[in-house]
Amino acid sequence: MNNKTKLRWGILGAARINERLMPAIVEASNAELVAIASRRPGAAAQTLAQYAPQQQQVRTYDTLEALLDDPEVDAVYLPLANHEHAEWTLRAVEHGKHVLCEKPMALTANDIEAIQAAAQRHKVTVMEGFMYRFHPQHTRVRELIDSGIIGEIRSVRSSYSFMMRPARLYRLAESVDNGGGAMWDIGCYAIHSARMFFDEPAVSVTAIAKYVESGADIATSGIIDFGDGKYAHFDFSFERARRCEYEIIGTKGGIKCHNVWSMPGDAPVISWWTEDSEPVEEWLPAANHFRLEIEHFGDCILNGNAPALSLEDAKANCQIIVAALQSAAIGQRINLD
Repeated sequence: MNNKTKLRWGILGAARINERLMPAIVEASNAELVAIASRRPGAAAQTLAQYAPQQQQVRTYDTLEALLDDPEVDAVYLPLANHEHAEWTLRAVEHGKHVLCEKPMALTANDIEAIQAAAQRHKVTVMEGFMYRFHPQHTRVRELIDSGIIGEIRSVRSSYSFMMRPARLYRLAESVDNGGGAMWDIGCYAIHSARMFFDEPAVSVTAIAKYVESGADIATSGIIDFGDGKYAHFDFSFERARRCEYEIIGTKGGIKCHNVWSMPGDAPVISWWTEDSEPVEEWLPAANHFRLEIEHFGDCILNGNAPALSLEDAKANCQIIVAALQSAAIGQRINLD
């Protein structure tokens, strides 16, 4: 693909997230939207008309297989139900497609290992879709940490929540074993964002949860132990006011990201403090992390670069999620290998 300047994208599913991702693909400098598929008759065409009406040349399919058989599709974005991610990522890989899979990539680490092996066999790139990581505000947080201004990181707290609306009740229809609940929807963000500031692998996880009748968690809190007194505290819920933040505490001070999920028009803000100075608040330029994610993935394919989010990272995140769910279920700390 070295002679190409644009990656040709297909979207495997007419999910609501297309409201953000479809325009991002259209606007990305190195991307071209060529196809979208859904198993619901007419849903692909309807989604295209709703979110990218100017893209008249895009092919629409009423089966997912038809899109995978399309030779003009180089890469697919996969926003299907959580429990389908691993299966359809593998199917796409076996068709020679690169895959950007919406989080979570899979419900088990074994499935991610299978995806990893298949991607190597078919010489394609697969990445888990944590769009927030591509927002420049997190680069600024990293710059502050690397400057040494807050000293050595000792703890991270991540908090994600919003009140569940009736239109989103489908998130609670399945048990956690089938990818339902807060953990697989927003908890994976909380754990992922807490992990990115620790170089050490996690040692153990302890968690508690509140469940609904289906077996889905509606609120979960916990602690990830990284050893040597370094901890990540996470909490997320579908029955609390909106929160989307993380705070890093070091030996000399702390940094807070106030809106991790900054939307394209939002001006993000971070703040930091030390024991020897007054608090500082920084307002940063708005950015579209969905478009930046698409452009990053396209650059990886077109120029042979490794993704910022590796499959090893996806596996590590999954292992902690599974351990947290197990801890909440049995009321014990779970040690990680």
